[in-house]
Amino acid sequence: MHTRGEARLEGSDWERIFAEGINAEWKPSNIGLDDVRLDSCCWGAKTVKNSKPATAQRIRLISGRNSLDYSYKQSDSRGLTPSEIGKYVLDIWNARVSSVRQRFAHCRTVVLVKSDDLSECVLFEFETLRFETERYAWEWNKHGNLEGKDGSGNHKFTWQPHGAQFTIIEDVPDTRLAFKLRLPEKLPRDAALRALGFDESWVEII
Repeated sequence: MHTRGEARLEGSDWERIFAEGINAEWKPSNIGLDDVRLDSCCWGAKTVKNSKPATAQRIRLISGRNSLDYSYKQSDSRGLTPSEIGKYVLDIWNARVSSVRQRFAHCRTVVLVKSDDLSECVLFEFETLRFETERYAWEWNKHGNLEGKDGSGNHKFTWQPHGAQFTIIEDVPDTRLAFKLRLPEKLPRDAALRALGFDESWVEII
């Protein structure tokens, strides 16, 4: 925040910060489940915005693009029932988790819930699991997206047919770590250049 001069923390920033914090290897992956690696354990690192992180109860995690066309050659999802689509969507997710677990004994997700100005954050992690497809009921919502609900009627998944974005809704555990940050002043450009020992010889006209 001090060097960037703005309250912006991207997903890749958080992956790198978490990896450095636990002395692990940061190796961004296409599926986003094993971006951080340490011995027999891997983590997918995710960020999500919330106006009041310390009191947040549930959060939505964007968990990849589960394309029926790419994985199952099903280009017209409207020709399938909601239950059939939901099973395909979860099968894609489960296959990704299984592929990672073939290489790592432990697969986890670490989440940073952040306020807009980054002054308040919550940190928690959990085991990354496969989902039993028969435990969830699926239906289209008024926005044209598919929602998956558990046996108690709790909203657990959202899948968007346009773009195939898959979202998992997670409960924020009581064991979360909530903390506040004192916002630093922006680092003046001249001070940064002086600290680097910059002089005009660094710039060569070619």
